[in-house]
Amino acid sequence: MRRPHLGLLVRRRWVCTSCRSRYSSVATKATANRKSNLPDFPARTRFAPSPTGYLHLGSLRTALFNYLLARKTGGQFLLRIEDTDQKRTIPGAEQRLYDDLRWAGLQWDEGPTIGGPYGPYRQSERTAIYRSHTHDLIDGGHAYRCFCSADRLDSVARHRSQAGLPPGYDRKCADISAEESEDRASKGEAHVVRLKVDGYPMFNDLVYGKTGQNRPPKKLDLIDRVYDDPILLKSDGHPTYHLANVVDDHLMEITHVIRGTEWMPSTPLHVALYNAFEWTPPKFGHVPLLVDKSGQKLSKRNADIDLTFFKDKQGIFAATLVNFAALLGWSHTQKSDIFSLEELEQIFNLKITRGNTVVAFEKLWFLQKAHAQRFAAIRGPEFEEMVTRVSQVVDETYPQQQLPFLPPQTLAEYISPLLQADAKSFTNAEDFVQRNSTFFTRTLNRPDYAPVSDAPIPLATVHTAAAALTLVPESHWTIETHRFNINAYDGSGIFADETPAHEAVNDEKSRTNADKAFKKELYHYLRWALSASAPGPGIPETMSILGRKESVRRLEEARALTKDMAAASSAGPAQKVKGALKDGDISWMGSLAPQ
Repeated sequence: MRRPHLGLLVRRRWVCTSCRSRYSSVATKATANRKSNLPDFPARTRFAPSPTGYLHLGSLRTALFNYLLARKTGGQFLLRIEDTDQKRTIPGAEQRLYDDLRWAGLQWDEGPTIGGPYGPYRQSERTAIYRSHTHDLIDGGHAYRCFCSADRLDSVARHRSQAGLPPGYDRKCADISAEESEDRASKGEAHVVRLKVDGYPMFNDLVYGKTGQNRPPKKLDLIDRVYDDPILLKSDGHPTYHLANVVDDHLMEITHVIRGTEWMPSTPLHVALYNAFEWTPPKFGHVPLLVDKSGQKLSKRNADIDLTFFKDKQGIFAATLVNFAALLGWSHTQKSDIFSLEELEQIFNLKITRGNTVVAFEKLWFLQKAHAQRFAAIRGPEFEEMVTRVSQVVDETYPQQQLPFLPPQTLAEYISPLLQADAKSFTNAEDFVQRNSTFFTRTLNRPDYAPVSDAPIPLATVHTAAAALTLVPESHWTIETHRFNINAYDGSGIFADETPAHEAVNDEKSRTNADKAFKKELYHYLRWALSASAPGPGIPETMSILGRKESVRRLEEARALTKDMAAASSAGPAQKVKGALKDGDISWMGSLAPQ
């Protein structure tokens, strides 16, 4: 007696409580959804990875698009583990899939570890379901048992190859009576189950439109006719991917299947299988292949590798990688490409581009810096993680006794304002520490100082201006104070008033130019003095982060290194300019001039 069919009851589509509260809002967006190719009802989508490998950029994008479609429409996102190929399963891969999806923020509504009304969600636990449905196909004449040996199948394949014919099966076992087939199978004779296919139907793809493989057999096949008749159930009783995929999607009431174009050739077979079961297939949408700039499919050799490379070796934020993956083949009308996962959930649509998508990793680093700035501005958990990462690298790279800050300030307290000031350059913790290395040591390897301004700015005057900045007491040693004081300088006052009329600089435009030249030289000198000319935060931010004691020490050290140079400049061509400061005139110092 046959075991009862499992999972054949027709269930009302389940909607979780949190999603049900949003259901009414979905209906009001029906018109907008049609324009963006979105359904007018909550979509049930799934991501069905195999634990034979790890998540890579392409699979993350597939999971993301399915997740976003479900979230945008108020539906459910399912996770299903397709683990029927036990020989290729990698130990620990399943847990790593869970960890990677959670890291990316793609939490599933149903699936392993959390359950749901359509479980189990591992294919290895659903074998009886697949066998039951295979029996249904055999009973309905849509499938048959094939008892052909491997040797016979190999002989048929070689014969067709030698004759220049395409591969296929000659349906030798299709004419075996139902009674004989059942009897041989019950006695344990090895066999597979094949789907009886006389042509694959076309289907409407959400991205590519009407497509498929509905072609008549070639003329040569009429002489030596063969059929595709794919295997559904293997000789060990386990299903092939195609059978398990279709049965699971139907029983779990999946409404939309978003996957890569590499699966497009298999879709007509899946539609044929749906037709054989007399089931309505879900909507299929195939996203473009990811290729490098030379048009080659991404592989481990050119960075399409598992997420560990991005998150652990390159230090990419989850928000950055999700943002980057979303832009690979998806078009939007927003003014910026910078999105959080929550923002993507609000604006996602099914406007997927056709054709291969070139992956430009320069965009990834642009997005990384943009998200670093967002985290620094919000100062949430992501920013705290940035501080922790940088602190770890500093601990591993620099001895604590060499750090230029003093207790009771902690390393995290020292790094936090540095990250805020230079977040625009953040790619990862290692690169950030290297770029800002002058903040983690008291020893600076300054190059020889070279003036930058074309105007003859006396170095002694620059020394005086830098020294004036150190007069600020500890209680007012802030970014705002330093910025105000530097901006308050009136550099035009250092130029000679007795300059000939045809070279007059007393008019407003000339005085403005002179002021700009002086401040340019001052900024150039301060960066050299404080950071050995290394790029990084602005001068006010640098002085605030280093603190008063360390800033004063560095400025005094820089003054000593350029003392002879300042004296030489005073005795040389710049003497005429320096002489313009009559009787020790320091009016150019503005608010910093001693009262």
